[in-house]
Amino acid sequence: MRSLPQPAKYSPTRQILTLGDGIADPVEAADFPETILRFRNDRWAASVGLETLTDEQWIAHFGRFQPLPDNLPQPLAMRYHGHQFQHYNPDLGDGRGFLFAQIYDAKGRLLDLGTKGSGTTPWSRAGDGRLTLKGGVREILATEMLEALGVNTSKTFSLIETGERLQRGDEPSPTRSAVMVRLSHSHMRIGTFQRAAFERNEPLMHRLVDYALRNLYGEEPGDHPASQLLGRAVERIADLAASYMVAGFVHGVLNSDNINVTGESFDYGPWRFTPNWTPGFTAAYFDHQGLYAFARQAEAIHWDVAQLAISLQLISEAPPLIEALERFAELYPQALVRRFLWRLGLTPTTQEASAAFVELAVKAMIETQTGIDMFFHDWRAGDLRHADRYAGDTWDALRAAISDFAPSASRDHPYWDVDAPCSMHIEEVEAIWSAIAERDDWEPLHAKIAAIRAMGHAHGEPPAIA
Repeated sequence: MRSLPQPAKYSPTRQILTLGDGIADPVEAADFPETILRFRNDRWAASVGLETLTDEQWIAHFGRFQPLPDNLPQPLAMRYHGHQFQHYNPDLGDGRGFLFAQIYDAKGRLLDLGTKGSGTTPWSRAGDGRLTLKGGVREILATEMLEALGVNTSKTFSLIETGERLQRGDEPSPTRSAVMVRLSHSHMRIGTFQRAAFERNEPLMHRLVDYALRNLYGEEPGDHPASQLLGRAVERIADLAASYMVAGFVHGVLNSDNINVTGESFDYGPWRFTPNWTPGFTAAYFDHQGLYAFARQAEAIHWDVAQLAISLQLISEAPPLIEALERFAELYPQALVRRFLWRLGLTPTTQEASAAFVELAVKAMIETQTGIDMFFHDWRAGDLRHADRYAGDTWDALRAAISDFAPSASRDHPYWDVDAPCSMHIEEVEAIWSAIAERDDWEPLHAKIAAIRAMGHAHGEPPAIA
C-alpha cells in the first residue's frame, strides 16, 4: 500500500477461499475477559469503508471477531513453512493470529485484515496465542513511522486491550495483554510457497502463483507465470530492502516466513531504528551472529527471495527463475539511490553520479557519527540548515557534490522548520510505554502518532518503483 488512503465503500470478498483446502485451518478467536479499545486507525479504516463503525461495533468485530458482513464466515489460520535464521522449519503457521477478512479498497486492491494475539491455533506450538499490550503499542509506532518514511508497510488497524495477565521471559511479568488487527496487502509469504514446494504439491503451487498474479499484482498470468511472479516480487522486495536502509530501520527477524511476495513489510517483533549509520547494528538480542544487522538486511532479504525461486522450480524450469532472481543485485542499489534522494528532496541525475553522491553521504555520516534523521532533516532539498554541524573536509566535499542536484521538493512544510527531526529510537519507545504501564497515560502515544503523521505529510508520496 504505497499511497495515502482514499475513501472507499465497504467491498467484501472471499478470494482466499479460491485457493481451496490445505492453505489454512478454520479457527475460533479467544474469548477475552475484557475488550478496551485503545487504538483505531480511522485514516485507513476509511480506505476500506469501515470508518463509520461505532466503537461498540468496532470492538464486536475486532475484539470479539464477529464476522464482517458478507465476508469470511470463520477466521483462517494460515499454513506456511520457512527458514528461520536460515534454518528450515516445516512446523510453522499462524500461531497467534489469523486471517479475519478480505476487502477491496478504492483502487480495487485486495487487502487482508489479519490478527495478532487472537488465541491459539493448530500452529501455536505450545504458545499461549496472546500478544502483550506493549508489543501492540510497539507495532503501532513501527508501522506509523515506516509509513511516514515511505516504506511499504502493513498498517496497524486496531489495538484492543483484553484484560489478561501474560507471563513473558523477555520483559517484566505479568504484563498486560492485547489483540491487534493489521491491514495488509495479502498474507502470501515466501514461506507459503516453500510449504507447497516441500510437500511437492504442484496443483497448490499453480493456484498460489495464479492467485498472487491476479489478486496481488493485477496481472493476467502469461506463458511463464512462475518467473513472471518472481520478477514482480524481486522488484518490490529489492525496493523494500532499500527503503529499510534509508529509513534507518532494522526489522530484526528477516526470516523467509516474514517476507511477503508483494514486498510489503510486516510483523514487527524486535525492531529498532538505528540512530546512526552503523552497519553492525542489530535489533534482536538473540541475533548473536548479526545475520540481520542493519547493513546485512539486503543480503538477508536477497537470500530469502532465492528461497522463493527455489520453491517455484516445482512448476518451472530454472533458467527464467535465475534470470529474474539475478535482477535483485541490480535493482537494490538503484532503489537505494532513488529512495535516498527522495528523502533528501533531490532529483536524481545519472545513476553513476547519484550513486557516487549517496556513497559520499553515507561515508560522511559514518565518519562523523551524524544521526540519520538529523542528516536528512538538515540537508533537505539541498538547503543546508545548521551548517555549523557540518564542518570539515568530508562535509565540504558533500556540499560541493550536492550543488549538482536540483530540488524535487521544498521546505515549505512547517515540519522542516523544527530544530530536531522526528525520530523513533528505543529510548522514546520505552518512555511512551512507561507512561502507559505506570500511569495508563496514552497521551504520549497519541502525540507521537500526530507528530509522525505530520512528518509523513512533509515528506510526501514515496518514489515509484522504476
